Amino acid sequence: MSVPSLAILLAAMGFLFLAASVLAAVRIRRGVPGEYRRAWDAVMGLIGFFLAGYAVFIAIEARPVRFPLALVTGAVFFAGAVFVFLVVDLTRRTVARILAHEAEIARVNADLLRQNEALEREMAARERAEVQARVRLQHLAALHAIDMMITSSLDLRVTLDVLLDQVMPLLGADAVDVLLLSAITQDLEYEAGRGFRGAGIQRSRERLGEGSAGRAALDRRLVHVHDLHDPAQGFRRFDLVRDEGFECCYAVPLIAKGQVKGVLEVFFRRHPESDPEWFDLLEALAAQAAIAIDNATLFNELQRSNAELILAYDSTIEGWSRALELRDRETQGHTERVVKLTLRLARAFGMRGEELVHVRRGALLHDIGKMAVPDSILMKEGPLTDEEWEVMRRHPALAFEMLSPIAYLRPALDIPYCHHEKWDGTGYPRGLKGPQIPLAARIFAVADTWDALRSERRYHEAWSEAEAREHIRSLAGTHFDPEVVRVFLEVGPGEDREAEGAGPEGG
Repeated sequence: MSVPSLAILLAAMGFLFLAASVLAAVRIRRGVPGEYRRAWDAVMGLIGFFLAGYAVFIAIEARPVRFPLALVTGAVFFAGAVFVFLVVDLTRRTVARILAHEAEIARVNADLLRQNEALEREMAARERAEVQARVRLQHLAALHAIDMMITSSLDLRVTLDVLLDQVMPLLGADAVDVLLLSAITQDLEYEAGRGFRGAGIQRSRERLGEGSAGRAALDRRLVHVHDLHDPAQGFRRFDLVRDEGFECCYAVPLIAKGQVKGVLEVFFRRHPESDPEWFDLLEALAAQAAIAIDNATLFNELQRSNAELILAYDSTIEGWSRALELRDRETQGHTERVVKLTLRLARAFGMRGEELVHVRRGALLHDIGKMAVPDSILMKEGPLTDEEWEVMRRHPALAFEMLSPIAYLRPALDIPYCHHEKWDGTGYPRGLKGPQIPLAARIFAVADTWDALRSERRYHEAWSEAEAREHIRSLAGTHFDPEVVRVFLEVGPGEDREAEGAGPEGG
C-alpha cells in the first residue's frame, strides 16, 4: 500500500473515532452542570472542527487538488492547542470540584464522627442512668418490703431479723448488727446480727459516748472506722471480732421521734467503694430500722401496760367481791367456788377467750347489787317479809345500774343482771323466758344454786351431793335450762378435783 493510501485510511479511521466522540459528547452534555456547559460546547465545536479538518485532508489526498496544506496544518495545530487547553481547564475545574467535594465530605464525616461520639456518650450516659435507675428501683422495692414488714410484725426480734436480711445485700456488707440503747443503764447492747462467723459480737456492750458505736449514738452522726486494727480510731471491741477478718466498719445512730434507739453497725472485710447514693441508702435503712424498733418497743410497752391494766381491773373486781363476802361470813368462799364451777360449765359449752373473761367477771360481781341492800335485810335470821323480798329482788337491777356505766364491764352484765331469771319466765327482774335468758346467766344459775345447796347457811343445813343433784334435776325445764342441767350432771361439779384457774383460759 502506498503512503497516500495509508494516510487516507488512517485519517478515515480517525474521522470515525471523532464522530463517535461527538455522539458521546452530545449525550454527556445533558448531565454537565450549567457552569461547565459553555466550555463543553467549545470542546464539542473543536471536535467538529477536527472532523472538518479530517474530511478536507482525505479529500485532498484522494484527488490531486491544489490547496494551501500548510495553512490547514497550522489551523489544526492551533485548534489542537486550544482543545488541549480546554481539556486541561475542564480537568482542573473538575479536580477542584472533586477536591471541594472531598473536603465537604471530610467535613461532613467529621461532623458525623463528632455526632457519633456525642451519641455514644449519650448512650453510655443513658446506660449508666438506666443502671442507676434499676439500682434505685431495687432500693425502693427493698425499702417498701421493709415498710411492709414494719407494719405487719410488731415482734422486735422477728422485725430485726427480717430487717438485717434486707440490709446486708443492699449495702453489700459482710456483716451487720444492731445495738439497742438501754434507757436505764445508758449502755448499747447487742440485740441482733447477720454475717458473723463467730458469736463474739453477741457480747458487745458499749457505754453511751464511748467507742465508735457510743460516739455515733451520743453525737447522733455517722462514724466511720477506717481501720479496725488501729485502737486510736475508736473501735474498742476488736477482741470480739478478731477472727472475723474485718477491715472497716460504719456506725450509724438509729433515731426515731427525736430519740436514739440504738446503733446500726455495718462491717466490711474489704474497703467498699462508697458513693453518695450508698450513704443515702444507709441513712434511709437506719431510719427505717429506728422506726421498726420504735414501733415494736411501743407495742411491747402497750401490751405490758394493757396487761397491768387488766390485772388492776380484775384485782378491783376481786376486791369488790371480797368486800361483799365480808358483810356475810356465812357466804365466805362462795364466790370463788361458784366462779370455778361456772367457768367449768362455760368451757363445756364451747366458750373460749374473751367470753370466759366476761363470764368470770360477771360471776365475781353476781351479787354486787346487794351492796345497796341494807344489812337488816341481808343478814336477817328469819324469813323475809314481802316488803323485804321486794328490796332483795331489786339487787340485779341495782347491779345493772352500777355496772352499765363502766365500759369494760358491760359485756359481763349478763350474770349480775339475769342470774335470777327462770327458764319458765317466773324469775326476776324482767321475767325473761327460755333462750331469752343469756347463756352465761343460765349456766351461772345452776352453779349458784348448787353451791348454795351444798353449803351450810343460816336457814338450812348443807345438802348431800345426791340430794343436791336430784334437786337440780327436778328443776330442769322450770327453774333451769334443761340443756345446762344435762351438761352439769354429765360434767359434774368437780368438787374433788384440783382448783381450776379463773382466767380466760383457766388461769
